[in-house]
This record gives sequence, C-alpha cells and structure tokens, in this order.
Amino acid sequence: MSQSVRRAARILDAIAAKPKTVAELAVEFGLHRSTMFRELQTLEDVGFARRRSDGSYVLAFHLVSLAQVALENLDLRQAASAHVRELHEVVGNTLHVAALIDDTIVYVDKVEDQGGVRMYSRIGSRVLPHCTGVGKAILADLDGTRRDAVLAGTDWTPHTARTITSRADLDAELDAVSARGWAVDDAEFEDFVNCVAVPIRSPVGVVGALSLTAIRMVQDLDELALRVPLLQRTAARIAREIGW
Repeated sequence: MSQSVRRAARILDAIAAKPKTVAELAVEFGLHRSTMFRELQTLEDVGFARRRSDGSYVLAFHLVSLAQVALENLDLRQAASAHVRELHEVVGNTLHVAALIDDTIVYVDKVEDQGGVRMYSRIGSRVLPHCTGVGKAILADLDGTRRDAVLAGTDWTPHTARTITSRADLDAELDAVSARGWAVDDAEFEDFVNCVAVPIRSPVGVVGALSLTAIRMVQDLDELALRVPLLQRTAARIAREIGW
C-alpha cells in the first residue's frame, strides 16, 4: 500500500472515531497544516470526508453508503437478519452477529435491547476477539495457525478487572469454550455488561457468531446461559439460510 493511501485510510479512521480539525489532525499525523488541508480536500473531493460548520471534519455520506453496500453484500448479514429479529422478539436483549472476514472479526448486524439500553458496538466495526463473546466463540473453532492470524497485533491491555491479558490464559479459556460449545464475555470489555455467544458454522469451519448481551445487574451469566439453546437454534437456521 502506498504511503499516501495508507495515510488517507488512517485519517478516515481518525475522523470516524471523533470529529477533528485540520490543526488537530496535523499534530496527530506530524504534518504541516497546509499538507493536512490538501489531504482533507482530496478526501472531500471524492466524497469520503466533509467539513462541518465548526471547522471539524467527519466522514461523508458517500463513504457511509459504500460501507452500507459492502455490508449488504455480506451473505451472513442477509441470512441472519430475519432470524435475529425473530429471536429478538423472544429474548428482548441486544443481539449481535459477527462475521469472520479474512483474519478480522466484524460486527455485521445488531438489534438493540428493547429496554432502550444501547451498547458500545457498531455495525461495521471490528471486534476485539479476546474480550468479547462473539470473538471467543469464533476463535475457539479455529486451528492454531488461523487463530494466530486473527490474534496478531492484539493489545492485551485490560479494559476491566476481568479482561484476559495473555495468550496462554486465552487459549485455556478457548479450550473451555470448545468443550462447552458456547462462549461468554463476563464483564471483560465493559464492566457493566455480559454476554453469551455461539458460533455459526459452515461445513468447512466457523464463519461467524451470534451473541446475546445484557446489563449485569439485570441479568447475570447464569440467566443468560438459559438462552444458549435459543441462540444455537438460531445460528443453525442462519447457516441453513445461507446454504450451509
């Protein structure tokens, strides 16, 4: 990848996380303000960034539309949509569908809690594989080489007191997940939520995962575990829907 393309991608990541001005981006990337301004003008010209009235830059709608097209072209999301919403009518909790795309796990669908509690996750964002239910459900089904690839570059800095912080501890947890058939996030990314997750499998291996998330003070893991059979049946229906 050329340096200019790589930098443009990093600028888009930066303004996706938070609106930023030319001056802020110039400092962040170590560039002269005039150079950063030209970079942003180019991104504006192709419809990937837009300047707001306060001078900060955000993602533009053309880039959002391209992302939407990409998500709609993912067979797993299309196959899961109706089944996930049917399950949501029964459980009411937040549901996520994640897909394994090359060596990255990505959220491809989400239905929010009926009680109005919103989770951090966003459709299209990357999943942290070592401290999420869907991440561990997928990792547990992978062989060592593929697991290494997905975990390459993992930042083991803890997010909560319960975050797994080493590969050895994670591998031990994944052995338990594999034996049990489903994974948990026990307040490992956000200390006020937990979840259970099951893999979505094809004949050639795992392709994604389905999870159910709740506020810990409302439903603990034992209560969520009672929903695992429902998740597993829905995951099987999704697999059949996509032709597996």
